[in-house]
Amino acid sequence: MRVTNRMLINNMINNIGGNLRRMEKYQNRLSTGKKINVPSDDPVVAARALKLRTDVSRLEQYDRNVKDALSWMEITESSLANITDILHRARVLAVQGANGTTTPEDTQKIEEEVKQLKHQLIQVANSTYSGRYIFSGFKTDQKLLNEDGSFAIEVINDVEKIVYEVDIGDDIRINLTGGDVFNNGGDATALDPNPPLMIELFNQFIAALNVGDHSTVGGLLDDIDEHMDNITRVRADVGARYNRLELTENRLSKNIYNFTKLMSENEDIDQAENIMLLKSEENVYQASLAGGARIIQPSLMDFLR
Repeated sequence: MRVTNRMLINNMINNIGGNLRRMEKYQNRLSTGKKINVPSDDPVVAARALKLRTDVSRLEQYDRNVKDALSWMEITESSLANITDILHRARVLAVQGANGTTTPEDTQKIEEEVKQLKHQLIQVANSTYSGRYIFSGFKTDQKLLNEDGSFAIEVINDVEKIVYEVDIGDDIRINLTGGDVFNNGGDATALDPNPPLMIELFNQFIAALNVGDHSTVGGLLDDIDEHMDNITRVRADVGARYNRLELTENRLSKNIYNFTKLMSENEDIDQAENIMLLKSEENVYQASLAGGARIIQPSLMDFLR
């Protein structure tokens, strides 16, 4: 077969184009930091990358769920701690008020402080997290108690459980219902004319102090202790769930790190290796250009000689 000058030029152009495309591939890798830019670059790496990205995205969402749940439960624990402090102070005042030798002036002072404790208790019952009432069950847009201490809504303890998914098949309840906290485990209902048992305790406390009934005040000590025991119970439950969330958060953080590392190993280039290959392709390209210049160098005058 006779090799013509046109064939030499066409082969040269095709080879230079191939060298340029290989150099462009390494330049793209260097600029993006990724092994592939389109799935056709490496279908196996692309498929693995999609799977790993999905896994990382899922883990990050679970991690956000856990952090939100922890924040909710931190507010809940803080509110329960405030209730504990209120009940402790109420018990101290009850001991003082039960003393028959307390003067009417002192009894009045105790009454005023108990009224403030009741007001503070109502405020705590209507505590919020990010604009959501934490003790109102599913009705997070409605406060639990009215200003007089009566239930403003109905909350069913065994039904209105706010649950977060923190991993595949792993759910955890994050809320406490108002009845469980303020009604000694009973449901909260706005249809009941009676206030929550804890608020009713303070109502009785205030009424007894108002008439100077020291014996009734002393009888309320057992009721205060009962409510304190109930708060201890729910705080222990919150603490256990909080500890579980912390363990879950630690596990998710490790999984996110490991999967992100795998994703990087699958997608990211080795910069040093890529630069070396790019320089090699640049040298090949420059050499092909130099060789091509020699091939197309002959002119019409060269053929006429």
